[in-house]
Amino acid sequence: MTIRFILSGYIEQVMAHAVYDKLDDGTFAGHIPPCKGVVAFGSTLRECEEELRSTLEDWILVGVKLGHPLPVIGGIDLNKEPSYEPVGAL
Repeated sequence: MTIRFILSGYIEQVMAHAVYDKLDDGTFAGHIPPCKGVVAFGSTLRECEEELRSTLEDWILVGVKLGHPLPVIGGIDLNKEPSYEPVGAL
């Protein structure tokens, strides 16, 4: 049985859509087109990617808390209402 973590899978799927640009001063900028407002900057491409992932994580948590619609990516829909199983099902 494979354990699947929905949020981790969602973040990986979304990060695959990341777009990076090298700026004139040699630093990097990154954004994720399906996720409006998710933008990050870094001295290196790796630093920019790490900042972008952190920004994305915060963006997701705020979106879920405030009930903002999040894009469905890779077949993962975080907008669904949670369903609960009876305790006996565990």
